[in-house]
Amino acid sequence: MINVAITGAAGRMGMAIINAVQSNGGIRLVGALEREGSPMVGHDAGEVAGAGHADIRIAESRAIAFGEADVIIDFTAPEASIKNIEEAARLSKAIVIGTTGFSHHQRDHIKELSENVRLVMAPNMSVGVNLLFKLVHDAALKVGHDYDIEIIEAHHRHKKDAPSGTAIRISEVVADALGSNIDDVAVYERRGIIGERQPGEIGIQTIRAGDIVGDHTVIFGGPGERIEITHKASSRQNFAVGAVKAALWLADKENGMYDMQDVLGLKD
Repeated sequence: MINVAITGAAGRMGMAIINAVQSNGGIRLVGALEREGSPMVGHDAGEVAGAGHADIRIAESRAIAFGEADVIIDFTAPEASIKNIEEAARLSKAIVIGTTGFSHHQRDHIKELSENVRLVMAPNMSVGVNLLFKLVHDAALKVGHDYDIEIIEAHHRHKKDAPSGTAIRISEVVADALGSNIDDVAVYERRGIIGERQPGEIGIQTIRAGDIVGDHTVIFGGPGERIEITHKASSRQNFAVGAVKAALWLADKENGMYDMQDVLGLKD
């Protein structure tokens, strides 16, 4: 049995993950964390999530929330996630990170921390999205520079970062397949008289509206035809189930940084 602690326990993803944990017989909730001063501190984590009584009180102390855990699952914000990874390293805990919006500096710091902690980090824990990464990579290898490539992502109006971490990862996968550096070829906005599309561009466009959970489409536009590869999430539960799968996989691994491609065995 793997013991797990959930950060952001009263948030949308935290509650979804608690439900996924409570319905999985191989993992047990032993800790829940919320920000200092949250009105949910002291409440039963399972009841807050609508998963029934869990006998686990939401804490505002990382040491208390993480104390009995083998693995921590974290979907919060970049600054909080960094602190959670640092505490996981200090306590010799494994940690699964689904937070997005990290800066390049923060990513470098996480890579340094991964020398002393077991870490799965992925912008999207969905099995379907990680299959999308694989399909997009293979398609880009086949069509090469003969097709124009555009990425369109849509999320709910409350999402704070743009483009989504998933869209950024898709763009990196495509650029890697084409032998390009995404920082050199990404185009995030088009407006006004911009001239013809330049060869090798990878367009990344963002939509924020309503309660969209997460839609991602990659368009390969060629002469006389168009290929579209799309993933649409209708519930956060698929992300939560993927995070639990990652926690179970990570529990007995060595220190280092892994991703969902490792968890799902999708790497060549």
